[in-house]
Amino acid sequence: MAAHIDHIVFDIGKVLIHYDPNIPFSRIIPDDAERKWFFDNVCTHEWNLEQDRGRTWAEAEALLIAQHPDRTDQIRAFRQHWHEMVPYAYDGSVAIMESLIAQGRDVTMLTNFASDTFRQAQEIFPFLKKPRGVTVSGDIKLIKPDVAIYEKHARDFGLKPQATLFIDDSFPNVEGARKAGWQAVHFVDVETLKTDLAALGVAF
Repeated sequence: MAAHIDHIVFDIGKVLIHYDPNIPFSRIIPDDAERKWFFDNVCTHEWNLEQDRGRTWAEAEALLIAQHPDRTDQIRAFRQHWHEMVPYAYDGSVAIMESLIAQGRDVTMLTNFASDTFRQAQEIFPFLKKPRGVTVSGDIKLIKPDVAIYEKHARDFGLKPQATLFIDDSFPNVEGARKAGWQAVHFVDVETLKTDLAALGVAF
């Protein structure tokens, strides 16, 4: 039987807010095949993840521009138009989080996010300032699913691992939390989250 849950930790991207780089790039690179090539070979997921790990955008852009000078404007457009990539919140998930906070539950956030874009996201979505605190990967140069980031979050916020529930859309990140001794659920959609929370005895 699962331990009593005292702490609830939310991921952010694709749990609380939507993220899709295709939104601005469907305008910047209208051709579907060319855009796919660009994301597969230039501004790749792996490249972007290094900003989540703490690399500066200036460093990141310089690296790619040296390799693809003909794509300079498109490379710079990734950061310039980042705000368009987070067009809306997942209202159902946000409502659950806000309800838990209103009940007096201990709620924090743990996210793979570049430092500067996270602060921009907090201005776009003020509810990201409501939990007790957040661990941002770009601030500490650790990223999920490295067990060390969960351990640091637990230390910094005084969480008991076995009494901590983590919610993330990435299954590897869920597994990382479990390796750190946390309970964790894989976020698929709001209705599934409601079912998972109810099964764990978490009222919202």
